[in-house]
Parts: sequence; structure tokens; C-alpha cells
Amino acid sequence: MVTAIEPLLHEQLIERRHKLESAAAGFPTPTEVARLLEEVDAALLRMDRGMYGICEVCHDPIETERLMADPLIRLCLGDLTPNQQRALEDDLQLAAQIQAALLPQQGKTMSGWEVAYHYQPAGMVSGDYCDVINGDNQSLHFVLGDVSGKGVAASMLMGHLHAMFRTLVSVKLPLGKMIEQASRVFCESTLPTQYATLVCGRADSDGGVEICNAGHLPPLLLQNGELRRLEATGLPLGIFCTESFKVTKVQMKKGDTLLLYTDGFSETNGSDGSEFGIDRLALLMSQNRDVQPNLLIRRCREQLDAFAVTRPSDDLTLMAIQRTH
Repeated sequence: MVTAIEPLLHEQLIERRHKLESAAAGFPTPTEVARLLEEVDAALLRMDRGMYGICEVCHDPIETERLMADPLIRLCLGDLTPNQQRALEDDLQLAAQIQAALLPQQGKTMSGWEVAYHYQPAGMVSGDYCDVINGDNQSLHFVLGDVSGKGVAASMLMGHLHAMFRTLVSVKLPLGKMIEQASRVFCESTLPTQYATLVCGRADSDGGVEICNAGHLPPLLLQNGELRRLEATGLPLGIFCTESFKVTKVQMKKGDTLLLYTDGFSETNGSDGSEFGIDRLALLMSQNRDVQPNLLIRRCREQLDAFAVTRPSDDLTLMAIQRTH
């Protein structure tokens, strides 16, 4: 895995070196710049010698996501000193707090819509993306997605998506164009191994909803008592820089509900080794067709807890959007 990302990390290190050299003249503490330059040069030398990404103590591979987050690291997690481990734990705690602060308001209601969600990281931080954003003309934008990878690197990409979609909504682009722009920026600003599946939608005050599914699991639409799956209409974000996306339009009435979820929910295993699956989730939604979003989310979680053998090993996110009048 390190071999696949090494050329891009090499470019990052070269760019970092140029910036450090440019800043050295006016930097108030030149010794710190010199130290950073030495670390960059040492990382480039390890690449030249074929030793990059190998722990200097145990000689095992360093965790790829940590290299992606900091290309200068030299030690795997198991060989960090106690002080280094405490510093890493402090950083993770701060990252978790920042990520929690990015989540949308619970129980959001606006212009005839009610939204509820459940966000459950598998570890301290998550690669799942969940947001509800106020748009123009009392519209409501909702986004739920899953970034490739896990841990800190995935959480950084989640933060990247959060900032990007908040900006794109404010520009007031049509939904399809907004997803195209997001995919282009994501493609140009991340590694080739990184991508994101997501569902993005716009709900208007008259009940009209536009939905774009970029390679994600199909949202479940309960409408007039019938269940419908909204399959993907494009590839995940970041696969290609010029990808186009199709928008699906639906008209929702009072009581109609849309359920979005990540694979941490559908792929959780039961005692017999089977997955919870989309069919079981669809049946559960049909059996709770008259409940409010927060209760639907709670019952989904209860069913998953009863089904799962152990705590889910993947990030888990659910979002329910209901038309209230």
C-alpha cells in the first residue's frame, strides 16, 4: 500500500521542502526550519533507499493512514515512546472533538421537513460524513457518505468534504453541478487511492426532492406505503476528475420518509455470519412506516444491536428525512 502512495507523498515532501526554504529567511526561529528541512530530507533519502514507510525500531511497515497524515513519521504505533503515545492520544481526542463539532444539529426541522440521524465512529474518529445544510428559498440540503479508509486519514477527508459542501451549497449551484464540482476538487486534492461514496439531496419547501447517489448504497424511500430503492447514478467522488452525475427527482408528501445509511449498518454480521443487509433494513422501515424520524432511527439501532454478535467494526451512520405536512 505504501508503494502505491509513495510517488504522491514524494511530491508532497518536495513541495514542503520548497515552502520551508522560501520561508526560512523571514522565519523567527530559523533553527526550527532547519530541523524540519532535515526531517524532510531524511524522508526523501529513505524513499531513495527503498526504506520509506518501515519502522526504524522493529522494521515492520508503518501504518499507511499515519503516513498519509504525516509523511515524516519514522515509527509504527507499537514502538512509540510513552510520551509519544500520550501526545498521539491527545491529538486523537482533539480530532474527535473537532469532528463531533462538525455534526449537524439533531432533530432539525425546516419548511415541512424533519431530520434525525445517528453517527457512531468505530474508533475515536470516523470516515463517515453526515451533514444537513440550510439552502436558499427555505431548501434543505442533506449529505451522507463514506470516505475510503479508516482512522485519522479518513477523518481528515471527512472534514475536507464538510468544508467543500458547505461552500458549494452557499454558491447555489444546481445539485448535479455541485456534485461534479465536489468530485473534481476531491479528485485533484487527494491521493489516487482515496474516494468517497455519498448521497446528496436537496429538499424544497413544496415537498420536491432532488437526489444524487455517487456510488453509495441505495437510500430507501417509503412513499405512499411502498418502498423504493434509489440506486447509484454515478461513480464515487474522486474516481475521475471529469465525472458527471444524474439527479433523481421525487415528490414527497406528508409521512413519506427517506432513509440513508452507510455500510457499517448494512454489513454488520450476525451470529450465523450473515450480514444485516439492505433487505432486512427495508423490511424494518416498512414495519415502522408511521413513526417519526428519531423513533425510526432508534428502532433501527435496536434491531442492529439485537442482530450483531459484537460491536460493529466499521463506522456507522443513519439519517432519516421525513415530510411533515
